[in-house]
Amino acid sequence: MTLPDDLTNLSLTEATAAIDYGSLTPLDLFDALRARIETFEPAIHAYLRYDLSAAETLARQATDRARRGQRLSPLDGLPFGVKDNIYTARFATTAASAVPQTHDPALNATLVAKLEAQGAILIGKCNTWEYGTGTGHVRFDLPMPPAVNPWKAQHYTGGSSSGSAAAVAAGLASFAIGTDSGGSVRLPAAGCGVVGFKPTFGRISRHGIMPNTWSFDTPGPICATVADAALIYDAIAGYDAADPSSLDAKAPNASANLGAGIKGGRVGVVRNLAGPNGLPDSAILAALNEAEAALQAQGAQIVDVEMPVAPSEFRAIAGILNWSECFTIHEADYQHHRHLMGRALREKLEAGMYVRAVDYLSAARERRRLVAAVDALFEQVDVLLLPMTYRTAPHLQDTEAVRDFTTGSAGSPFSLTGHPAISVPAGLDADGLPLAIQLAAGFCQDALLLQAAQALETAIDWRPRRAPLIAEVAL
Repeated sequence: MTLPDDLTNLSLTEATAAIDYGSLTPLDLFDALRARIETFEPAIHAYLRYDLSAAETLARQATDRARRGQRLSPLDGLPFGVKDNIYTARFATTAASAVPQTHDPALNATLVAKLEAQGAILIGKCNTWEYGTGTGHVRFDLPMPPAVNPWKAQHYTGGSSSGSAAAVAAGLASFAIGTDSGGSVRLPAAGCGVVGFKPTFGRISRHGIMPNTWSFDTPGPICATVADAALIYDAIAGYDAADPSSLDAKAPNASANLGAGIKGGRVGVVRNLAGPNGLPDSAILAALNEAEAALQAQGAQIVDVEMPVAPSEFRAIAGILNWSECFTIHEADYQHHRHLMGRALREKLEAGMYVRAVDYLSAARERRRLVAAVDALFEQVDVLLLPMTYRTAPHLQDTEAVRDFTTGSAGSPFSLTGHPAISVPAGLDADGLPLAIQLAAGFCQDALLLQAAQALETAIDWRPRRAPLIAEVAL
């Protein structure tokens, strides 16, 4: 099996196949990743903390297992990072904040425990917005600087799983885990040119994850390819009695029919895209047209559809619920430690503090209407095709553009409704910044969604999968 010169260019599925074949060892992969981290991490700030010494020991153990033909799983020996609002026994969890955090130091989130039990190697905790939430602004007032976009120096990654996406895009992890309450897995994946998958609400346990918005929060993988996303999903999805929102139904094996294609499937192309900030940029519209043509060429039936409101307008309803629930969760921290909080977190909590009960209840009723309307769409089509972002990643210092990149995205609809959604890379714009499109499917149709996403990924066949880490980033 032929390997690339830079082993960090291997996708997760390519790496595990090479290990099984015997042409690669987990230690080889770790050594390449360590060199990459030592060279580029000081400029990218993908991690808040990591332990390469411990990871090397684990990579040696995984290598011994591989040589004996005793790999624990396809993820055995593969290095990953997790967003710093996910509790881990081996690493402190600070949620990128100066606010003192109190939690069981032995606590591993359920999903982390599952990954480590299968031999995956936790490198460290990835950068994030404070508490994994905020207003969309980057205020440069947190204990660590924000993660930067590996594609273009000083540009935004997207948030709030900012470091998770940057780590994967830069080849500093084979995969990463983020959390999504309004697009926070898919948005940075789109900004950094990688895959971000938000499963059906309740499919992956939230036990051991700092909550942001109880009725929205969903962990999900960020990785190089759709096949990688399916592999990680299969490893961590499933019922967990420790999570009250966990779905009882057994999660299907998403990898099983991944290559089945989209022939005969009904793809609903969302046409009512104009939101408060207008239509998506022309490059994103062109990427959507290319995606539509590619799916049709593979035998999909194209159906024009309209969502109950424009995708970016779901945020008006989601925001009210999000702010209020977030303040309810973190009220004590706000009361006692707001002087230690960054401005973006403080402003969001204060917005939640002033949400009236009548407005919360009105938003909850509107949410039910929107869920029913989107469910009705999935009676007509199998998947929806729409933008993920309306713009490409802006310069970090352009405060309003950064906020608009977040608030004007199409991340909120499926966080609000709970349906699974995925962001898939779709090339670069004229400035060399990643483009992305989004697919969504019916409730619990995660395997079908991943199948459609891989069909699209195969048709577009966009390369490279990793950011080139231009010299400007590495300065």
